[in-house]
Amino acid sequence: MKTFKLFTLIFALSIWSCNPESNLKGTDSDRITLKVDSLLNIMTLDEKVGQLSQYSTLWQMTGPVPTGGTEQALYQKIKDGRVGSMLNVVGVKEIRKAQELAVEHSRLGIPMIFGLDVIHGYQTIFPIPLAESASWEPDLARLSASIAAKEASAAGLNWTFAPMVDISRDARWGRVMEGAGEDTYLGCQFGQARVRGFQGDDLKSVHTVAACAKHFAGYGFAESGKDYNTVELTQHTLHNVILPPFKACLDAGVATFMNAFNTIDGVPCTANLELQRTILKGSWGFEGFVVSDWNSIGEMNEHGVVANDKEAAFKAIVAGSDMDMEGNCYSENLSELVESGEVNIELINDAVRRVLKLKFELGLFEDPYRYCDEEREKKWVNSPSFKKSAREIAKRSIVLLKNENKVLPLQKKGQKIAVIGALATDKDSPIGNWRAEAKKHSAVSLWEGFTNKIGTENLSLAEGPTYVQKEIEFVDFLNYNNSDRRGMTEAINTARQADVVVLAMGENCYQSGEARSQTEINFKGLQLELLNEILKVNKNVVVVLMNGRPLDLSPIVDRVPTILETWHLGSESGNAIADVVFGDYNPAGKLPMSFPRSVGQLPLYYNHQWTGRPHDNETVFSSRYTDNEKTALFPFGYGLSYSSFKYSDLSLSSSTLHRGGTLDLSLSLENTGDYDGEEVVQLYIRDVVASAARPVKELKAFKKILLKKGEKKDVVFQLTEKDLEFYTANRKWEAEIGEFEVWIGTNSQEGLKASFRLIEEDENLVI
Repeated sequence: MKTFKLFTLIFALSIWSCNPESNLKGTDSDRITLKVDSLLNIMTLDEKVGQLSQYSTLWQMTGPVPTGGTEQALYQKIKDGRVGSMLNVVGVKEIRKAQELAVEHSRLGIPMIFGLDVIHGYQTIFPIPLAESASWEPDLARLSASIAAKEASAAGLNWTFAPMVDISRDARWGRVMEGAGEDTYLGCQFGQARVRGFQGDDLKSVHTVAACAKHFAGYGFAESGKDYNTVELTQHTLHNVILPPFKACLDAGVATFMNAFNTIDGVPCTANLELQRTILKGSWGFEGFVVSDWNSIGEMNEHGVVANDKEAAFKAIVAGSDMDMEGNCYSENLSELVESGEVNIELINDAVRRVLKLKFELGLFEDPYRYCDEEREKKWVNSPSFKKSAREIAKRSIVLLKNENKVLPLQKKGQKIAVIGALATDKDSPIGNWRAEAKKHSAVSLWEGFTNKIGTENLSLAEGPTYVQKEIEFVDFLNYNNSDRRGMTEAINTARQADVVVLAMGENCYQSGEARSQTEINFKGLQLELLNEILKVNKNVVVVLMNGRPLDLSPIVDRVPTILETWHLGSESGNAIADVVFGDYNPAGKLPMSFPRSVGQLPLYYNHQWTGRPHDNETVFSSRYTDNEKTALFPFGYGLSYSSFKYSDLSLSSSTLHRGGTLDLSLSLENTGDYDGEEVVQLYIRDVVASAARPVKELKAFKKILLKKGEKKDVVFQLTEKDLEFYTANRKWEAEIGEFEVWIGTNSQEGLKASFRLIEEDENLVI
């Protein structure tokens, strides 16, 4: 600790000499700014560049000291104070050892930040973010993020590369599993909730981690749903659809941003000055730092916009990319660029200030080992106390898509139930992709959930044909089983003897996620053949879907009475599904993405614009398909309940809304079914005539209402001028006067309708 103590003394003296009253006056932000500037004054150029360089671990930190190659080089860089952050170092022992290299051996002892992709849990795994968004309860996302932060921080981490708030309308893109779906408003609500969950009220709390809003921006609009692909965007779409969730995260206090792999208008986001300096750090006033995605600075060579890493480093730092993740572009080139006069030192200083500021906010200068408590790690990582929350969130993320003849809920006694499908006993796929430090095969399987719920007396199991030819890992290409039918006969016989069949279908955990784009979002392997054979002997089939993206359900939707969308629900998956299937919880989830009738409809989204040949016009020369319907199979916001709900008596407090005023909208909601249940009441608007074409509908509010059977409640929403704003043809956010239509209902395609006008404040005055 000798070096660290010496640095602390020098550091404290430098602060005092700058301002003797600094310890007594000013806000925390003022004091941090003073400390950062004081430290910056004694740093060398190489040490500054080091703060802007992030590396992944190359060796076991607690193992032998590297003796050669890139491992030895990184080891020495840390000791030289030329590494500002590391990722993929996990566990208190490993992180402490790495931190010791920086703090105890470098000249200034500046601590490092340690990051990891903690997306939907650290070791206790929650539903994938897309599934969690199907709950339409942002508070659940805040809860799961706070638990993930408590586990991750207990394991020594202090930074997560989440939330992903990319809006995406294309289910072929594998990373839809990582976001909140197709809608901007819903994405804003869940983005903010996750930021607040990860960061809590105080970043200095050892139970929180810094969050990172990603990917800035447009990544979810990759052409043809192909990961890392080119993005074509208008300013209208960028500002109205893509940027608002990022702004919502900033408003929630997000500590960092991550830029995107893609280009916009031919410019890689990593080098996009308009995005990072003009918008994010300029008009939005973001004070945190921007980290590149993995080697996205170096990959500008592949885009063909730079000739070498030196040019890439130049473009990235000028554009506002503060930290280079695993690219080596900054570490190898920035000092030379500054010394040659090509890069102004103030650009470097600004970036370093932002990084150091977060380190102070995390309390790392007060105690660089504050996250390195082995007893806390033992107490909180995978704590049994988190299982209850994981189960609760999982069951509330389930969406009932179809339930003809009220097959569900199943009886706990008196029914012979056959559980069939390779996914039914899969304990790994429910964990989902982007699983942080989850233990493999640690999820409660569907079969285990059923047996935990009702025992085995009325249950029978047949896995049927295997799904893939071998057990797969994250980096493997999938090898679907299309020929080995062993287990098919057993599954058919088991189905024949049952009153009802519960068939698990969908995707395994590695079919969705980064680099998991697909041209077909269908049922791989022998799954449809298995379903066909089962339907020959038993029509009473409940399909339990396990998947990380919307699927093409057209081959099954008209052939089975019941479909339950369960996604990849995490550690407590099987127990949560059993809670819903056997009626201990009445499903209330709603879809955060539209499900297509065909992959040919993609990208597909409910809030499309009107065309000159209107969408609802069925003449030959109109916006439609000639070989299929144009609507979604299951639209955004769709989801059934074991109960039923009646909407009635929509009324508005006025036919006009004054600028600066409010408009109340109320209706009656009645539970007309046989079960207590929850309904997500959704409010959509349409700006009828505007300076730029507006969507046919836009979600603007929602409420989840609990009603006992037979109960009736009034539901009230309030709209203001701000709810009507959009990025207009004037290139600014404003609400334009005129007529608006409003719908309140059960999904994006059904609802009670009314209208009102936005008027100037004095428009109704009579003179």
